[in-house]
Amino acid sequence: MATLIHTLADHSDDVNYCAFSSSCLATCSLDKTIRVYSLSNFTELPYSPLKGHTYAVHCCCFSPSGRVLASCSTDGTTALWDARDGRRLAVLQQPGASPVRVCRFSPEATYLLSGAADGSVVLWNMQSLKLYRSGNVKGGSLVACAFSPNGNFFVTGSSSGDLTIWDDKMRCLYNEKAHDLGVTCCDISSHPVSGVELKYKCTLNGHSAPVLACAFSCDGQMIVSGSVDKCVIIYETSTGNTLHTLSQHTRYVTTCAFAPHSPLLATGSMDKTVHIWQLDFMQPCTGDTIENESKVAVEDWSEDDVSAWLCAQDLADFVGLFKMNNIDGKELLNLTKESLANELKIESLGQRSKVLQKIEELRMTMTSVSVPDEFLCPITRELMNDPVIATDGYSYEREAMENWISNRRSSPMTNLPLHSLMLTPNRTLKMAISRWLETQQK
Repeated sequence: MATLIHTLADHSDDVNYCAFSSSCLATCSLDKTIRVYSLSNFTELPYSPLKGHTYAVHCCCFSPSGRVLASCSTDGTTALWDARDGRRLAVLQQPGASPVRVCRFSPEATYLLSGAADGSVVLWNMQSLKLYRSGNVKGGSLVACAFSPNGNFFVTGSSSGDLTIWDDKMRCLYNEKAHDLGVTCCDISSHPVSGVELKYKCTLNGHSAPVLACAFSCDGQMIVSGSVDKCVIIYETSTGNTLHTLSQHTRYVTTCAFAPHSPLLATGSMDKTVHIWQLDFMQPCTGDTIENESKVAVEDWSEDDVSAWLCAQDLADFVGLFKMNNIDGKELLNLTKESLANELKIESLGQRSKVLQKIEELRMTMTSVSVPDEFLCPITRELMNDPVIATDGYSYEREAMENWISNRRSSPMTNLPLHSLMLTPNRTLKMAISRWLETQQK
């Protein structure tokens, strides 16, 4: 069984990555910050947030000892921080100053690997903090990497779909086209690995949209994945069976990580939240599902479920008020503008309107009507109000796509570079959505 035990909602933009040490959880975001939390009570450490990057932070990771935290950014740097007091220890400039997408420590912390949008991959010597070796992948951005358990080799994944195996001298040992639409993530289990040849084993199914994140548990017995479909799926490695499906996030799930020494799972999302899950290995869990508001009977929500929903809707300020008034799922659905003003004493008209709008959207998701997939924005997976066509040929909600291209110049669907940032109104699609809405109101 997997239970949502805490939600972190401190970032002001998309959460890009999360990483555990034995005592801490680090998260990073498009908001240019890294936040660090204690695992004992999930409170933010006194030195958090860490600020220093000038653009979005894409990845963060702890050294094996947990004493050093690395972060990498669109600003073309990888920063090293002292995880005990938050001091910045070093700033490593990527050759060519290309946006750095991923960073990872070797198992013995001898090296730090950084991979960038121009395909460059660098091994940094952690003792001298100097560049040790560098290389390049062809035809794409380097977006994923993982070391073998003994550190003798590592794997990189690129937006062109290639998986490449390198030894610790940066010699390319093996390369294979693994995914037609590009690699978004990769990981290697803790089980001993013999040889360096990639052999196909199986495909794990369950997601209905592109997978953005994956990770093995520390014992290698489970794999977790996060997707554009807003779901997190935990699989049993040996059988490929689905153990849990977690659906509390309201936007793309961008990252997921198992804690090394405790039964915890962290999942981060473009909804700006990080959910902390407690895994109970004593409970039978095959097929266990924690549904989100679009699939579960909302009237059966607990007060904690309502709190998680408020955080996901950018309404975290109301968690205490709703808890104080014992608002569960049934009470939530019965709230009106009058009860928000008179009973909950929310004085601001704007705040009341925002809460009421979110509740109304929640009520709409409870209907049995299925929205045609072509009417949903690929970024938000929500019904489009102002659809536009990007130069990749796909249609998106204008605001979502403008936010996307303000930080990236790649397609959300293909991960390939956008030749132009021009957005063209899709009036035909907008009319089709309007007609569909009219039929639903009859």
